[in-house]
Amino acid sequence: MDFFISNAYAQAGAGPAGALTTIGPLILMLVVFYFLLIRPQQKRMKEHTAMVQALKKGDEIVTNGGLGGTVTKVGDAYMKVRVSDNVEVSVQKSAVAALLPSGTLKDI
Repeated sequence: MDFFISNAYAQAGAGPAGALTTIGPLILMLVVFYFLLIRPQQKRMKEHTAMVQALKKGDEIVTNGGLGGTVTKVGDAYMKVRVSDNVEVSVQKSAVAALLPSGTLKDI
């Protein structure tokens, strides 16, 4: 019955060069992911944190929900935003999406 099934022989083990070629693409993928995904996200987080920390009374902002207004009071975690005459809302500082140039809300 040996003529129907061929014998299987073990190959020589992978040496140091074989291990490097096996792990090399994985390391290359990790480096690419770091530079294309992780590093830019960390940079955006730092810029957003700096912008939120620099908010002061009179700044015009837009929140993540699209609410635009002028900052009237800044606290530790929350701030008051005037969205219309005699209308103020409390907003979390982390919910601020963008800081607008002065006078932008008057044009809208």
